[in-house]
Amino acid sequence: MSIISLIIKREFIAKVRNKSFVVMTFLSPLLFVAIAVFIGYLSTMKAETKRIAIHDETGLFAADFLKENKKGAEFKYLNLSEIDVKALKDSITKENFSGLIVIPKTNKTKDLESKIEFISNNSPSISFIEGTQKIIGTKITKLNLEEAKLDTLAIQKAQSEVNIHLVKASGEESLKGLNEIKIAIGGAFGYLIMMFIIIYGNMVMRSVIEEKTNRIIEIIISSVKPFQLMIGKIVGTSLAGILQFIIWAIIGLGLMFAASAFFGVNIGPGSNIPPVLMQSVDHNFSGIIQMGLREAWNLPIPSILIGFVIYFIGGYFLYSSFYAAIGAAVDNQTDSQQFLLPILMPLILSVYIGFFTVVNDPHGTVAVVFSMIPLTSPIVMLMRIPFGVPWWQIAISVSLLFATFFLVVWFAAKIYRVGILMYGKKPTWKELYKWLKY
Repeated sequence: MSIISLIIKREFIAKVRNKSFVVMTFLSPLLFVAIAVFIGYLSTMKAETKRIAIHDETGLFAADFLKENKKGAEFKYLNLSEIDVKALKDSITKENFSGLIVIPKTNKTKDLESKIEFISNNSPSISFIEGTQKIIGTKITKLNLEEAKLDTLAIQKAQSEVNIHLVKASGEESLKGLNEIKIAIGGAFGYLIMMFIIIYGNMVMRSVIEEKTNRIIEIIISSVKPFQLMIGKIVGTSLAGILQFIIWAIIGLGLMFAASAFFGVNIGPGSNIPPVLMQSVDHNFSGIIQMGLREAWNLPIPSILIGFVIYFIGGYFLYSSFYAAIGAAVDNQTDSQQFLLPILMPLILSVYIGFFTVVNDPHGTVAVVFSMIPLTSPIVMLMRIPFGVPWWQIAISVSLLFATFFLVVWFAAKIYRVGILMYGKKPTWKELYKWLKY
């Protein structure tokens, strides 16, 4: 067995036998589901109803606000126009009311657009302000139309609400927000890669620092070349991570099959939803979930999974080379912080580009360019694949990624072979550049 194989085996067994690795492998999916359920539960909880006082000197708007009083509503409006404004302000100070809407009496309705006040101890939410402005604006618009002697009822009847149904060329009804589903799936895989790089890249760095601090490294390199040790650590740690992700994927697919069976979805590319459910999808939440699951199964899942494995390996190897070089260059994790920021910035940038650019224009110039750049392609390209990417773009992206990996490994090996025997001195960027010339 070759030396590199022995190092890979040693690193793999050391990681897999670690108790924290075993616990988190099986506990992480359960924690993820528990957090998702908990967030869903919190989103269903109703906030405490806030009492809003109305002081309407015009007598035109109070009734419109009172119509908004519904059971379980976040705000409850009270018409207190007969009470003096000063007394109402004192009530707000004593926190008897959450806020006070003051509508002064004016000669012209137009003046109300800028003279209405909301008084409160705390800043109101944007949604509350927008809702209040909508109620008042609708009423003022109606008054303006009546003043202009226009038939408001006829204008209201003339208004229309358009509801476009999305249908595929095959005749199947599609789901609104399908792009969001695609970006969510691609983003989930991209986020997994980013977290894997950060978690297991740090493992590689800590392993190097630990062996360097304990002076074990001096004994190891007496029979192993620095390059072989670096490659063995990267590959061994990555195999442990891949095993963990495979277990997570099996658990995740099992949960997805369970969800599909629970909601009665026939999974697969040719799956169809019963026409009765399709007709009632707008009124039936279960139908929406069924359609969402069907669309998820109709995505190019093989391409996404293959792309995930390829970019997972390429991205991890690329960034782990940086982490290994940093671990060899420093004596402790505190000193490594100055070198980690340049590594993390491309990862953060790729996530932002994916969520803010790919979702709107997956085949635009920005999305295509950053899916080719090796430091950002593992995440950005994975977010693009669910939208359909030409094979030649994927080929170019993968080629550039692995070519850059071999180039970085060559540079990182130079830093690694010098840095692993350097003690008691904090390296600078200038010194790292000198090490590349050795």
